Amino acid sequence: MLTIEKVDLSNKSQVKRFVQFPHRLYKDCPQWVPPLDVDAYAQLDPKKHPFYEHSDVEFFLAVRDGRDVGRIAAIENRPFNEYHGTKESDFYFFECENDPEAAAALFNTVFEWTKNRGLNRVVGPKGMGPLDGYGIQILGHEHRQTMTMLNYNFPYYQQLVEAQGFEKEVDFVSCYLPADQFRIPERVERIAQRVMERSHLQVKRFKSKKEMLQWAPRIGKAYNASFVRNWEYYPLTQREVDFVVNNILMIADHRLIKIITHDEDVVGFLFAFPDVSAALQRARGRLHPLSLLDLLIDMRRTDTVSGNGIGILPEFQGHGGNALLYYEMGKTLLDFRQFVHVEMTQVAETTRQMRADLKNLNGVEYKNNRVYHKDL
Repeated sequence: MLTIEKVDLSNKSQVKRFVQFPHRLYKDCPQWVPPLDVDAYAQLDPKKHPFYEHSDVEFFLAVRDGRDVGRIAAIENRPFNEYHGTKESDFYFFECENDPEAAAALFNTVFEWTKNRGLNRVVGPKGMGPLDGYGIQILGHEHRQTMTMLNYNFPYYQQLVEAQGFEKEVDFVSCYLPADQFRIPERVERIAQRVMERSHLQVKRFKSKKEMLQWAPRIGKAYNASFVRNWEYYPLTQREVDFVVNNILMIADHRLIKIITHDEDVVGFLFAFPDVSAALQRARGRLHPLSLLDLLIDMRRTDTVSGNGIGILPEFQGHGGNALLYYEMGKTLLDFRQFVHVEMTQVAETTRQMRADLKNLNGVEYKNNRVYHKDL
């Protein structure tokens, strides 16, 4: 017998079942990278996650004969709907065995939840903020998940989702760039040099992590203002901005965080991170002294770097800012002499300029995560 069980966030046992379900589902999958437990549990804690201050999330488990076989979350992002004039809900945290009946029951629960709130459209996978990866992976399942901000799932997920009547909303593509080909084209280099010579735009190079963290408020301000034209944008609260930026910068190598300044204001940024997915797999979600040491060691020995987050304020786009960031990042990667592989993750197909930039840098599209929609 199949039942759908709503998760009571005050019930530690239910919360644990929801968080730990993917660990059992993917236990024999070499490509899946578990999130850290501290992050996974925070997403189900209204006291810790700022999203709950303005919006609603409810979580559900599919249970067959006493055994968890699937999970999902239904989300109403009120600021997004207000900003875009929409009446949509989002689904996220969808994980399921290859069980069409369980998948249908989970999505029917989301559909009813949506209609009961007077909403008329469901979009997803789309989570609780910029740290949550978008989409169902439909291409590149043979490759390991390089960052936990990039979703991974079994190939059969696409069939389970599309069987519910979902259609494509937008694709997020990840590009692979062999480091030995990450050579900045002469045209880009000329543009970067001209920007530095003729404009007031400069690249800020951080001397230490402490200095980088001192810039966090200005980086956060630019982060919130850079994506106003993006499909997924909604105005973040100050606590959400702090939550995102602090999470990003706390795990960052200051040498791989690049920002563009105009006078003393941050007007652009590029975030790149050493890929520590192998260490995260060994940690199995648990952060303790030994796993933390392993993560720190892996940061110095990994041969892959992942770029996840690039933005320029709209008023500075088209003035050479992108070229300046790529030029500076290219120099940095070559100076490191550590990285063999470079990945730029989750570039929305709607960001045409960035897609064109990556092709100019010899990027090969090798992963695709698709966001779906269904009108009710």
